[in-house]
Amino acid sequence: MSAYERGMAMLRKVDGDRVADNLLAAYERIAPDFTRYLIEFAFGEIYARKGDLQHRELVAISSLATMGGCDAQLETHVHGALNVGLSQEEVIEGVMTLIPYVGFPKTPNAMAVVKRVIDKRAAS
Repeated sequence: MSAYERGMAMLRKVDGDRVADNLLAAYERIAPDFTRYLIEFAFGEIYARKGDLQHRELVAISSLATMGGCDAQLETHVHGALNVGLSQEEVIEGVMTLIPYVGFPKTPNAMAVVKRVIDKRAAS
């Protein structure tokens, strides 16, 4: 299996078909290599490594919350965390743990994204 095929399977497993299809459609016309690199490297090499997807998603959430300004990506990874079996409470506690390290306003901003994801999932 190629890195692309492995990556696409992992992307679909973590983020679902809709996100994968939207990602492909978003950059297909203007930067197809961008999507290919993301799928091959991030998902085909890093996410496909031996290990636990739940921990990988918590690391991604923590990193994105720490950086700030990454709401779209944070939302995707919160969905991903829930898709791979983390509970809402585990995601919330993961963000709560960031308070003493990241501080304000980054942590409340991240929690607002978590709330938005939980609300969207409850409504669907």
